Amino acid sequence: AEKVLGYDLLSLCLEGPQGELDRTRHCQPAVFVASLAAVEKLNHQQPEVLERCVAAAGYSVGEFAALVFAGALDFAEALYAVKVRAEAMQKASEAVPSGMLSVVGRREANYKFACLEARKHCESLGIENPVCEISNYLFPNSRVIAGHLQALEFLQENARKYYFTRAKMLPVSGAFHTRLMEPAVEPLAEVLKSIEVQKPLVCVYSNVDGKKYMHSKHIQKLLVKQVVSPVMWEQTMHSVYERKQGTEFPYTYEVGPGKQLGAILKQCNLKAWKQYKHVDTLEDEEAAQT
Repeated sequence: AEKVLGYDLLSLCLEGPQGELDRTRHCQPAVFVASLAAVEKLNHQQPEVLERCVAAAGYSVGEFAALVFAGALDFAEALYAVKVRAEAMQKASEAVPSGMLSVVGRREANYKFACLEARKHCESLGIENPVCEISNYLFPNSRVIAGHLQALEFLQENARKYYFTRAKMLPVSGAFHTRLMEPAVEPLAEVLKSIEVQKPLVCVYSNVDGKKYMHSKHIQKLLVKQVVSPVMWEQTMHSVYERKQGTEFPYTYEVGPGKQLGAILKQCNLKAWKQYKHVDTLEDEEAAQT
């Protein structure tokens, strides 16, 4: 990874500084590499899990890791594409004061209407073509809304009016998965044209529509579209775990930093979550002590 990126990713992950690691240009390669490191750890501990694996999915940049795991992309080439994507997304973020707001709403919450009113508020401030839209579907009654900062501040101030029980800004620098990321489309499209994409060996589900990738051209097209499209994670969970009544649920392994996807799975499908395990990238404490 260091050869491809041109900096020491491992020491940045282990020693920080946190502020540098949190920057989009470093954070995305770190998540990608750490996810695949966790796959290696799982392969070392329980090789049969990987041999029996039937499907994979990755959240946002994690989709590149899922495609490497499934044999569709080469590790070094995919990492280079992630580097280009991350740098282009950071640049797009710096062009407009924007961000992302994690929202949990009551049953009555109408997210699209709230976004419309926030856009109108921005227009009243003189912002042309304001952006405020759902950028991530997480689980029932939970969304991430992204766009101009003024729109997100308006939603926080009026949370009760829109039946939001929680509205919390995320520690990111831009409105990912909205049209504010358009400047990142071309650089990513160019790099994806130059790398070889194979048909995945196991099913990989796309963030763009929650469906399985069909062939290599399909992968190239949707990975580019993903940058400016909402992440349909809740819909993906339904696709992955859809099965006939009485059929057992598969084992699910979350590989990489954090357990957020497990927490989302619990909200989407409690029965599937009961077969869930998390594989962290850090060494096990006990193993490190012996």
